[in-house]
Amino acid sequence: MADSPLGTELAHIQQIYDVITEFLVNYSFQLLGAFIIFLLGLWLAGKASNVVERQLQKHQVDVTLSTFVTHLVRLLIIIMVAIIALGKLGISITPMVAAIGAASLGAGLAVQGMLSNYAAGITIIVTRPFVVGNTISINEITGQVKDIKLGMTYLTNEEGELISVPNKHILGEVLHNSFANKLVELHFTIDYQTEPQQVIELVTQVLSQHPQVDQQCPQQVGINGFTSTGLDIGIRYWIPTTSYYQDKYQINMQLWQSLVAAGITIPRPAQQLYIHQEMPD
Repeated sequence: MADSPLGTELAHIQQIYDVITEFLVNYSFQLLGAFIIFLLGLWLAGKASNVVERQLQKHQVDVTLSTFVTHLVRLLIIIMVAIIALGKLGISITPMVAAIGAASLGAGLAVQGMLSNYAAGITIIVTRPFVVGNTISINEITGQVKDIKLGMTYLTNEEGELISVPNKHILGEVLHNSFANKLVELHFTIDYQTEPQQVIELVTQVLSQHPQVDQQCPQQVGINGFTSTGLDIGIRYWIPTTSYYQDKYQINMQLWQSLVAAGITIPRPAQQLYIHQEMPD
């Protein structure tokens, strides 16, 4: 008489139960030991990363670099503890390492662009050509650095736009870093009858009184050139990137009001029109 389906299912369940029971009896101490080792490893990784973070902060290391180093230390300790725990269970990690290496080679070819971004990000974080808060110009893109990740660097401008730049497009390119400020260059013309020193002193006074003009970088005001209509006055000064246009427009208005109050006019090109009229025969 054939066994009933219910009896067969019960026999399978009993076999599974016996296998699990035998495994727990034979390997319970190894499992418990591996679990304890892993928990201690997590605790040790947290403590070590906190110690490293405090030391980096004590030596005033850049926050981006300190965060990267702290996370790297934590990850390395967790990996080492996981290897020890697997060894406690009697699992050989040699085939696993070989498999990971082969998989990494294939994945590296497939995500070569992503890996190049990560490699460039590590270089940027370690060498620190710029930090969060600096104003950089790269490939005709200008903005203030908001965050630096392994794959991307994020910039922001006065309009609040978030600009994502892959790190591989930053490394190896010509990089302009003006820190927290941005340069303003302005030109206007005065006639040859106006004393240029008076205009230079007037502009210098306006710039020195504006609170947003960086006084650590000396303003440059002088005669930039000579034109057919008058003297070309050049002005160069630095203001915060986050309020660049707002401050620039305010200073332009103050300069215009000061010029008008001093009776200084900006000449316009003069055009002469000649009408030739032929006399009738």
